[in-house]
Amino acid sequence: MNNLRIPFLSNWVQRQAAEAVLEERSATLANPDSWLVDWLMDGEPASSGILVNETTALHSTAVFACVRILAETIASLPLQLYQQRKQGGKEVAYSHPLHSILHDSPNEEMTAFVFIETLMGHLATWGNAYAEIEWDGAGRVIGLWPLRPDQTWVNRDANGAIWFHTIIQRTGDAVVLPAYRVLHIPGLGFDGLKGYSPISKQREAIGLTLATEKYGATYFGNGARPGGVIETTRKIGDQAAIDRFRNQWNDMHSGLQKQHRIAILEEGMQYKQIGLPPEDSQFLQTRKFQLGEIARIFRVPPHMIGDLERSTNNNIEHQSIEFVMHTIRPWVVRWEQAIKLKLLTRPERKKYEALFNVNGLMRGDYKSRQEGLNIMRQNGIINANTWLEMEDMNPIDGPEGEAYLVNGNMTPVGATGKGGE
Repeated sequence: MNNLRIPFLSNWVQRQAAEAVLEERSATLANPDSWLVDWLMDGEPASSGILVNETTALHSTAVFACVRILAETIASLPLQLYQQRKQGGKEVAYSHPLHSILHDSPNEEMTAFVFIETLMGHLATWGNAYAEIEWDGAGRVIGLWPLRPDQTWVNRDANGAIWFHTIIQRTGDAVVLPAYRVLHIPGLGFDGLKGYSPISKQREAIGLTLATEKYGATYFGNGARPGGVIETTRKIGDQAAIDRFRNQWNDMHSGLQKQHRIAILEEGMQYKQIGLPPEDSQFLQTRKFQLGEIARIFRVPPHMIGDLERSTNNNIEHQSIEFVMHTIRPWVVRWEQAIKLKLLTRPERKKYEALFNVNGLMRGDYKSRQEGLNIMRQNGIINANTWLEMEDMNPIDGPEGEAYLVNGNMTPVGATGKGGE
């Protein structure tokens, strides 16, 4: 099976290999493979009684906000392919065909932003992102197509080769793809094959969040009133009569639009309210606490999901910088290394690398940024045109814009004391 790693195998050879693996690795309900078990287990109820999986978790405003922040932030960063220069440093490899795929459009249906946003959303929820790699006859990448993580399973065969069981969305075909045909970006995991699902690992915290939201919705749907009982010294009738009376009462008084209706009770009946109001059961405090819990899971600053209780104008900027350093950067490195491993040949890896540009997220306030650029300008680190380019401004025509300047009173080390010679 070693030849299956060659990107430009004929379609016939690939199909024969996939069918052989399917026959070898066939799973049944009596003898399921791990990937089949994962597919059948569509989430488990948390202790709160709420079914929690990667889809239902997004019903939480906090979870949805965190996933959206991560996906949109990574997708908004320019992703470019760079090549090393002989004289040192690097430059954008515009001529390499992979650059336009990463920077502009990975396939004929999606922009780069939508593609990266989709896969990053998969990473933040399922803990894995998959994309089918489309190769041409010369072994070059010509397209990337997202694969649904809930329909993709990875396993290793008896020979140690990695295979991906998946469903191609464009055709609906169930196929088995060799490792070179899939760009896989795993999250945190310890088996070397796939990452953990953050939703699955943090089911209880997310379940409690969903439960408090459901409680609040039910509470207001009940007319913002706890439950109650109707007491009477007389017998109403059989069970059917009791159920009929209860249903009539609910139809008359449940719901916000019915909360001010006047109830008329007969035959000595009395209504007594039971249950604790939300403030006594710490409903609001629980909701606030859960915001921090969800933010902690995704390592997103609370102020970014609307929790401003402990944020000030002075510390929000520092929290945003920490967000780039400790949250965005690890995800960016996962992306960059996976792209280098799967989309570049072994010789190309020594010369090319894909990098996200996070400079825009680290700019800080305008005054501090200009002071930093001015220091680099005065010490000959950047020229005027570099400064202008970093500020998205047009360069200066002529050699003046390319000149490097330094302070005239600076003297090289070792030259001191030689002025009088």
